[in-house]
Amino acid sequence: MGILDGKRILVTGVLTDASIAFGVAKTAQEEGAEVILTSVGRAMRLTERVARKLPEPVELFELDVTNPDHVSEVRDAVGKGGDLAGAVHAIGFAPPSCLGGGFMDAPWEDVSVAVQISAYSLKTLAEVVVPLMPDGGSIVGMDFDATVAWPAYDWMGVAKAAFESTNRYLARELGPKNIRCNLVSAGPIRSTAAKSIPGFSEFEDAWAGRAPLGWNIKDTEPVARTTVAVLSDFFPATTGEIIHVDGGYHAMGA
Repeated sequence: MGILDGKRILVTGVLTDASIAFGVAKTAQEEGAEVILTSVGRAMRLTERVARKLPEPVELFELDVTNPDHVSEVRDAVGKGGDLAGAVHAIGFAPPSCLGGGFMDAPWEDVSVAVQISAYSLKTLAEVVVPLMPDGGSIVGMDFDATVAWPAYDWMGVAKAAFESTNRYLARELGPKNIRCNLVSAGPIRSTAAKSIPGFSEFEDAWAGRAPLGWNIKDTEPVARTTVAVLSDFFPATTGEIIHVDGGYHAMGA
């Protein structure tokens, strides 16, 4: 038996087999879950292609978190297959002006896009899945530590700070429904999203020498296993939390 036996889990953000979300979907299936995927726009083809590498077939639905109509449409479509026990938020985007060292130059029009897609979308995902969790459930978001300022991360770092705050407020709001809301703060993984960040190699270099457990930028398994554990019933009284899976980097001084 797996720790997710009999549970339906919705996973966003699968683009390639290097994606953390792919690792989560794979591990969830190995632990007995029925997995449903969402993607958006032209990325749908990528998601459909990489989904064939999963152990079991999956349903795929389009969820554009900037389109209010998609909330009810995806909820209704997913709901036809039954209730959900969990959902994984692995959605993030910032226009080029918001990354790479031009912090003072990014216009609000671009910053607002980063905040909507990377932070407010956690609430949007909750709108989709909460009505499908009548017996409670677990929402887990993929985070990158927003307690400090990172080189080149700029307004995405600000969006992640809003993301972390949104998680806390959702935990407060949804706790009475027995729905837990937590984040997994991962170390840097060399995914498609990471490659779009100018200066990403600075993160790689920093982790190599500072994480006491070491860190493999190509290995999504530690993050996936932790996420699946948080989705399971093994964390029944944990909500509003940020769980670090970064080799211990976050706890080390200079």
